[in-house]
Amino acid sequence: MTESTGKYFTTGEFADLCNVKKQTLFHYDEIGLLTPELKNDKGYRFYTYQQYEVYSVIELLKNLDTPLKEIKAFLTNKNPAELTALLKRKAEDLEQKRTELARSQRIIETLIQQTEAALATDYGQIRLDFLPAKPLYLSKCITGCSDQEFLRALSDFSKSINQLGLNTGYPIGAITPKVSIHDDYLNYSHLYIQAETGRTDLPIKLREAGLFVTAYHIGSEETIHETVEKTTSFIKDQKLKIKGKAFSEYLLDEISVSGIDNYVTRIQIEVEK
Repeated sequence: MTESTGKYFTTGEFADLCNVKKQTLFHYDEIGLLTPELKNDKGYRFYTYQQYEVYSVIELLKNLDTPLKEIKAFLTNKNPAELTALLKRKAEDLEQKRTELARSQRIIETLIQQTEAALATDYGQIRLDFLPAKPLYLSKCITGCSDQEFLRALSDFSKSINQLGLNTGYPIGAITPKVSIHDDYLNYSHLYIQAETGRTDLPIKLREAGLFVTAYHIGSEETIHETVEKTTSFIKDQKLKIKGKAFSEYLLDEISVSGIDNYVTRIQIEVEK
């Protein structure tokens, strides 16, 4: 604030106070969004401290993705009731954004965890592990479906996952029933995705804890039967028998490797001694 202008800020001083370029203030003046309190005969602009509060509201609304046209309309007809209604709407928008950001963060954390686990995995090893229970959200039954029907089911399932907020970074997998493991492995019964615990509002199915043989297939589904044969031979050699279903899901796919020949599918078959 200068002695010559008393209680007014020059454009430069006001821009410094607002931490903004003078050109922004010129633009706001031109469109009638924030007009200086005073203009002298030489065309110099002067602002009051009270206008700093107005500028702060403009920036707040801009940061909430409010168009300048909408901000101008509010400032032109502002009153306490309008301010309260506008801020309530923005509070709802912020809550929605917080929810979306939290989901995005969860997806990122899951993808990091999955990819780091993939990097530490020996794909040539077949293992017998006791796996904990896992909640799964299932698609409708897809047994015996054609290729086109499978694609349609996959599309519908993906949409359902997104609409229900179930996309937390885990891959979509496929379940092969016990009767199809040896001879028709790709005749899946359901698609699935790992769900979060505590979702009582959805028909979540629990994959029970138990013994599973885990193997890894590198390449496309066209040759997955070769890995399945090796896995079932391992089960036989270990004097185990297949107890339940097989669960297949990509460990690495197009988001982390280039080309389907480099995809890695994890196969887990439920067994018993």
